[in-house]
Amino acid sequence: MTQDTTSASSRGITDEEVDEWIESWEGLVDARGTQRAGEIMEALRARAATNSVAQPKVTTTDYVNTIPVDQEPFYPGEEKVERRFRRWLRWNAAMLVHRAQRPEISVGGHISTYAGAATLYEIGFNNFFRGQDHPGGGDQIFFQGHASPGMYARAFLEGRLTEADLDGFRQEVSRAPHGLSSYPHPRLMPEFWQFPTVSMGLGPINAIYQAQMNRYLHNRGITDTSDQRVWAFLGDGEMDEPESRGALQLAANEGLDNLTFVINCNLQRLDGPVRGNGKIVQELEATFTGAGWDVIKVLWGREWDDLLAKDRTGDLVKIMNETLDGDYQTFKAESGGFIRDNFFGRTPATKGLVDHLTDDDIWNLKRGGHDYHKVFAAYQKAVNTKGRPTVILVQTVKGYGLGTTFESRNATHQMKKFTAADVKAFRDRMDIPISDKVIDEDPYAVPYYHPGKDSEEIQYMLDRRRQLGGFLPTRKPENNRITLPAPSDKAFSQTKKGSGQQMAASTMAFVRLLKDLMREKGLGERIVPIIPDEARTFGIDAFFPTAKIYNPNGQNYLAVDREMFLSYKEAVSGQLLHVGINEAGAAAGFTAAGTAYSTHGEPMIPIYVFYSMFGFQRTGDAFWAAGDQMTRGFIIGATAGRTTLTGEGLQHADGHSPVLAATNPAVRVYDPAYGYEIGHIVRDGLHRMYGEHDLGEDARNVMYYLTVYNEPMLQPAEPEDVDVEGILKGIHRVAEAAAGDRPQAQLLASGVAVPWALEARELLSADWGVDAAVWSVTSWAQLRRDGLECEAAELNAAAGDDEAADRVPYVRQKLEGHPGPIVATSDFDSTQPDLIRPFLDHDFATLGADGFGFSDTRAAARRHFKIDAHSMVVRTLQLLAKRGEMDGSIPAEAARRYRLNDVNAGTSGTAGGDS
Repeated sequence: MTQDTTSASSRGITDEEVDEWIESWEGLVDARGTQRAGEIMEALRARAATNSVAQPKVTTTDYVNTIPVDQEPFYPGEEKVERRFRRWLRWNAAMLVHRAQRPEISVGGHISTYAGAATLYEIGFNNFFRGQDHPGGGDQIFFQGHASPGMYARAFLEGRLTEADLDGFRQEVSRAPHGLSSYPHPRLMPEFWQFPTVSMGLGPINAIYQAQMNRYLHNRGITDTSDQRVWAFLGDGEMDEPESRGALQLAANEGLDNLTFVINCNLQRLDGPVRGNGKIVQELEATFTGAGWDVIKVLWGREWDDLLAKDRTGDLVKIMNETLDGDYQTFKAESGGFIRDNFFGRTPATKGLVDHLTDDDIWNLKRGGHDYHKVFAAYQKAVNTKGRPTVILVQTVKGYGLGTTFESRNATHQMKKFTAADVKAFRDRMDIPISDKVIDEDPYAVPYYHPGKDSEEIQYMLDRRRQLGGFLPTRKPENNRITLPAPSDKAFSQTKKGSGQQMAASTMAFVRLLKDLMREKGLGERIVPIIPDEARTFGIDAFFPTAKIYNPNGQNYLAVDREMFLSYKEAVSGQLLHVGINEAGAAAGFTAAGTAYSTHGEPMIPIYVFYSMFGFQRTGDAFWAAGDQMTRGFIIGATAGRTTLTGEGLQHADGHSPVLAATNPAVRVYDPAYGYEIGHIVRDGLHRMYGEHDLGEDARNVMYYLTVYNEPMLQPAEPEDVDVEGILKGIHRVAEAAAGDRPQAQLLASGVAVPWALEARELLSADWGVDAAVWSVTSWAQLRRDGLECEAAELNAAAGDDEAADRVPYVRQKLEGHPGPIVATSDFDSTQPDLIRPFLDHDFATLGADGFGFSDTRAAARRHFKIDAHSMVVRTLQLLAKRGEMDGSIPAEAARRYRLNDVNAGTSGTAGGDS
């Protein structure tokens, strides 16, 4: 509740008793300080509640600093020294972008974000951020992406980057090996950046789940993370993204006091004000307060302290409360005289407060985010807050220090270069010893500034980082090479056996494999099953009583199903991450677990199981960032297919997720049909990502995406001569064509479509005298990538690359010598089988479930899309007729016999199968 320093009469209340209470309160504050006054206020609130005394519901406080002046700690650093090298950082960051804008390059960059946020970072670098060599472990810092030039500028002063490196900003190939990525990109700079943050909104949610993963690893006894903290530096405009606010309750519910958000409230987004007609700080305060976070506002610099202390009428605070963000932006783009007239001049009392100040003094009244003392006090309070996460709302000026051309302008985010006059003015403000002559010689070649590694300031900077555990940002390459023991053959024995006479969906085959893997010593405890609220659909509820669901608070209620064999069981050391109905959160948790090998040197194996329709369609952006962060793990699209999930209908009918997944270079996409295929794919994934091999480090940085289905089928035992290479590369034969003189065809299918391809093979033989082979295409995407690599090698050979071999696409190698046309199908749209068409010389036809899904039986849906066994037969006969290998009337005869246009005549598919 906001302290009210106004008298009863000034508030329109003529009550002597109220005046006496207020005078007593003011006396308490003056005598005992704000901290003791707050403690007494809290006790009074508690007593008022027990006596049913009405109290205002407060979600926002006055537009002033949260931490009173008398509670600010002593600043421990050498502020003058830090201010000097902070100017050099601002200069070098700005020149890095400016030099990248020379006419022959013009690659862009952002100047203003770091200029406004420099103090926020420097307080952290010099006092709080722990490097990875700290005895308690390193902090994880999610840097605001557009501020990357500032991080490069710091690394330059630290001696980690050279001038040549800075000149390679946004020229990663043309300036290699000196190129610097535009934003934090771990895949592009794997020894520098740790977290990718420039897909707005992913930074906040990933930071929350990183903090959760730190606690998860600690509570499960994997590693001690009790001394580590996650810091996320965010923009106020970024907080409009749903992912930015969508998981705030998780952080509060789990008491993640190892997490701090620092929101750079410069009141501007890319095009203009965040809330021109409102107050984004107050909005965010209400949101975070309601979500259960501790909120610290840092709005005004120390120059305002005396003015606020003299504001006995409360008029100044009232003006601060009522001034809109659009006006605050305008004030910093105008003069001190303008602020005097239009801000302080609103009441006689506030106008009098600044009578002793010049216009320059008024213009130099700083925002809180540019004051070392205020920011330090907020960080100190945040790291000492227990039991809940903290958000620090810091008011800054975008483009601070860059001059009136940049500061607080709507266009400042897009402004990337200076005029010569701008450079000179900026040089003077930053006190950089560079002459006019040097600037005039080539305004795009203005030099960086470094005082020499032996200077007092550089030594101070380096000493602070030594004491705090090393440089940041840093990603340790040696952590990439940590391996895990290979799983035993026993773990895969069930997938090899098949299901006998019992029908089982491929989802169940996968879950049985997962259960066996979790029993493997040295490996099983590293598995992190991640499930949105569908564990029972997938059969993973069988894990509840044994592996248990992770909850840092344990299970403090009496479970309604406690007597059941598969009871819902939560535990502090639980292994399953049950994220609720929250695919975005699951993807963030997957990323945090799948990069633990890097952030903590502890390889974990995330296995995220979800409704396939809600995977890459909903969270593709998150998986792209996961690939950038070099996440490792398994993504399981369960209840896959457009026609397999009966009854659910349109929005659940997945006909395209493998196609979307195939666009992510870090994802290896598989659509297996049988349990034994799943076993070999998972085994390969474990080996590639976590095992001992010499495939190269980048080979580890992949994610395996498997589709699994809920349709029951007879799972065959693994053949003795199983083609493991074919399974892993994307295609293997599951049924041969009979030898003879009859027409032949090749039927290609994946996933749940393999059984109806086998059905089509029988129909072709029995009804039409055609011998067909059936191929299980476990990965259309891998076959396509291989084909494209062959074409790239051919191009390189033409360019004189002697090492570019004359390669033949694997799919062509497999099908070469197998005569007849190809008919390809799957339970996804026709784009998926069509991925391999360019690499084959056969007559080729694709059948796909194109369009939108709907609710019906599997057989009817497949007949509607004409992807079922009978449709494969007719399409094969058509291709054979075109080749002159059979009479042209036969395809139409077959279509009539099978009633191809009658959805009720379909037979491809079984009923049932919840998992």
